[in-house]
Amino acid sequence: MARIFWIEDQSHWVERFLPVLKAAELDGSINEVAVFHLADAAKQYIAQTPTAPDIALLDANMNGNDNAGVNVAQALARKWPSLPVIYLSEHAGTNIEAAAFEHTGALDFIAKHQRNVEEVLCWRIKAILRQRNLTHARAQNALTRGPLTIDLHTWEVYWHGQKLMNPANPKRALPPTPRKILKHLAEVSPRAVSTLAMAEALDADPEKFSAANYRQHIRTLRAAFEHAEANNGQFTALCKAGKGIVTTGDQGAYAWITP
Repeated sequence: MARIFWIEDQSHWVERFLPVLKAAELDGSINEVAVFHLADAAKQYIAQTPTAPDIALLDANMNGNDNAGVNVAQALARKWPSLPVIYLSEHAGTNIEAAAFEHTGALDFIAKHQRNVEEVLCWRIKAILRQRNLTHARAQNALTRGPLTIDLHTWEVYWHGQKLMNPANPKRALPPTPRKILKHLAEVSPRAVSTLAMAEALDADPEKFSAANYRQHIRTLRAAFEHAEANNGQFTALCKAGKGIVTTGDQGAYAWITP
């Protein structure tokens, strides 16, 4: 069920679109549409309601006020910053549309008078909800520690949004073992992990996974971070300052300390 927040001051538009919105197959079940005719009533609802809707549908000009839609959009953004917002308006192509995009996080501005507007409205809402669901799914499949992100689906590692590559061959991905080491260090951060503990976490043979192996993988990781930083020495300096991949006082132990 998609929960739609809709503000529209003209009854004939509500009569036209409400049945369409309720019946549309947006996420596979019946939709719930909360309709408001006044901006003040909408803002009061926003202030008092703890649960965010899935999407907001806003008229732009209401009761002669060109800023009414923008004001409601800003109230929505303060309460639920990631809520997707679509305008459904008679003022497409005007300064009102420009203000909607300049002053709020509007994702779309649909003209009410265009041909097959009902279908257009449902297409756009469905596309935005689908993109939002994909974003949520990606977020749930990622391990994030400050500027470090590990995609748990693809195993790709990002530092400040820059993908870490193999420092010995920047055209190739970071090798699997350093990635697994980094993931475990990030998972247990700020706890340090000894050579023996890391061997257990990797399900490696403790007689073959030595302190020298561990140290070499850490070097690879640090070099990959440095490469992502354009080899300017910033990540090395960060580590020496006790952040990033830190060598602890225990022999053969390292920790991830989020900067």
